Amino acid sequence: MYRRIATRKRAYLFSIFIFFISGCASVRHAIPPDLLSSARVFGMQDIRAFSGNPSDSFKNDCIKLLEQEERESPPFFNFKASRTYSMLAISGGAANGAYGAGLLSGWSQSGTRPVFKVVTGISTGAITAPFAFLGSNYDEKLEEIYTQYSTKDILRVRAPRIRIPFSNSIASTTPLKLLIERYFDARLMKEIAIEYNEGRRLYIGTTNLDAEQLVIWDMGKIASIGDDKALELFRKVILASASIPIACPPVYLNVEVGDRIYDEMHVDGGISKQVFFLYDVLQGFDKALKEKGIDVHRNKYKIYVIRNGYVDPVYKEVHDTLFAITERTVDAITNAQSIGDLYQLYFFTKDGKGDFNLAYIPATHISKAKELFDPVEMRELFKLGYEEASGEYNWREAPPGINTN
Repeated sequence: MYRRIATRKRAYLFSIFIFFISGCASVRHAIPPDLLSSARVFGMQDIRAFSGNPSDSFKNDCIKLLEQEERESPPFFNFKASRTYSMLAISGGAANGAYGAGLLSGWSQSGTRPVFKVVTGISTGAITAPFAFLGSNYDEKLEEIYTQYSTKDILRVRAPRIRIPFSNSIASTTPLKLLIERYFDARLMKEIAIEYNEGRRLYIGTTNLDAEQLVIWDMGKIASIGDDKALELFRKVILASASIPIACPPVYLNVEVGDRIYDEMHVDGGISKQVFFLYDVLQGFDKALKEKGIDVHRNKYKIYVIRNGYVDPVYKEVHDTLFAITERTVDAITNAQSIGDLYQLYFFTKDGKGDFNLAYIPATHISKAKELFDPVEMRELFKLGYEEASGEYNWREAPPGINTN
């Protein structure tokens, strides 16, 4: 009898405990799917698009860019001549972003780095992209970010006893948030706004976890708004894009539809794509240009892709532990995803629209990292990218498996 009472008591206490910890999760008011496209973020409109869905605001903006360029071209310019626009897409890769930072710096040193009409960034590329967009003057900042900090400056691991029942992640990104606030300040946002008004564009991708969709943010337009809310959103988008789910907490954005307030959960953009461009939100773009009397065949794109990771298979003996197997599995999945994304970009450029140029960490480089963000390894990667690009870099003309001869 006493045993039955003790058993019931334990079951009762366990039920109370489960009820208690379930109540510790934040109460959400997620936006319904049919309202996603009409939601305003911080009161701002036309600042983002959902990958895979045509965006009239993004399409019209790109048309205005071409019209603006024709108006501002010198009178002697031959409007019937073709124009080539340099684009840059920077992938995810966490600490491997040091490779891309070094490559950009070495590219500046070579004297051949172009001024990019469009820059896109995702995950660690979201941190690199604004500096790459602003040009070589920010190479020192990039080097500092990717060579002077370690894991403790990015993440703070939660105490094991409270990690699972009370948290939505293993670690806190408070250190990363403070770094973002330090480097992405009002002055930098103002410089991005100036370039935006000159007809250049900067886009960063996050993943809306509820919708399972990549969200493409027009960071130049956000910067051009110029107030404190715009700066807060600018920083939140970068933080969200770099926040790996489970390891890092999601970033919540309040959105409004009419007089109702909802929330959206945003995480690492690399969950959706490792690298991206705008082709899937600009559906109908060529047709719209023809209707404006603009010859679509005149516009060519020279797309440079920096893959902050491996593309070729890299052999590595895996220890028979849960952590090692999990880490290696995630790496394999991420690399496979990145190759698929590269193929999409490649076939976009080969559809009569331009040239494809790819850089990635060579398989000959074997990582010796002892932690997630190992400054010694990151300095090696930065040096590797710098040395490769400061000479005459051999850009790959296609993803692996495609013969360009």
